[in-house]
Amino acid sequence: MTETSSDDPHVLYEVDDRIATITLNRPRRRNAISYRMLEELTVAFRRADADTDVRCMLLTGAGKGFCSGLDLKDAMAGTGIGGSPEVVDSPEVVDSSELGSGEFDIGDVPTVALQEMDTPVIGVINGAAAGYGLDLALGCDMRLGGFSTRLLPGFAKRGVVPESGGTWYLPRLVGWSRACRIAMLGRDLDAQESLTFGLLDTVVEDSALMGTATAWAAEIAANAPLAVQAMKRLFREGLTEEFRPHSAKVLAETMRLFGTEDFTEGVTAYMEGRSPIFTGR
Repeated sequence: MTETSSDDPHVLYEVDDRIATITLNRPRRRNAISYRMLEELTVAFRRADADTDVRCMLLTGAGKGFCSGLDLKDAMAGTGIGGSPEVVDSPEVVDSSELGSGEFDIGDVPTVALQEMDTPVIGVINGAAAGYGLDLALGCDMRLGGFSTRLLPGFAKRGVVPESGGTWYLPRLVGWSRACRIAMLGRDLDAQESLTFGLLDTVVEDSALMGTATAWAAEIAANAPLAVQAMKRLFREGLTEEFRPHSAKVLAETMRLFGTEDFTEGVTAYMEGRSPIFTGR
């Protein structure tokens, strides 16, 4: 495991073959959330969503764990979240002092930026996802786990609530009763339990986790990006809309897609018995 210095980014960002990989990068702290990581995550999410060459995103953690939650060690020392904001030199990130002033835009919160993305996001949940890390995982459109994956919803045991999206996601993902069971009992969930609850989409050998996620992402990236993004946007908006106005919105979106080059390519490729090549136009 590589030791990160104070100068190393807390979030890594790379793009390969239309897939952006965003990696939480504090492996020695099990990728515990720092102010700097919050800021860099928001920048990374917005960057991926704005890049028309990116058709799918992977979110994972460096080392043996996905994310251990907010950095409580720094918080108790008064140097992390809940204490004084860290000084961040990167010109690309939001001024961390705004996080304690009440003046920041809610869109600057990583979990909000993640939820508002139209680019599909696959969570590659290596090891443990706890607290804020669990909320980040729940915010992904799909979640893949390894046999060592554990989801740790221990909020009630710490005297807090799932503050970064968990209260919104859990009832929608698993239903009211199961959400209460998961959150109020606060028991650790292993990979198989998480799969049974529907919190993971599949579980594979740890060594195959990233390869499986990349294969899923590549399959998504080969599909029509405008249609995929529209699907995600409509799924999200449909969660809070009545059926009739939502149906009108879907029809309008369908008519818009009918006018794209990708639609013509998709139909032509089907008729010609070949794989389509989509350009996002």
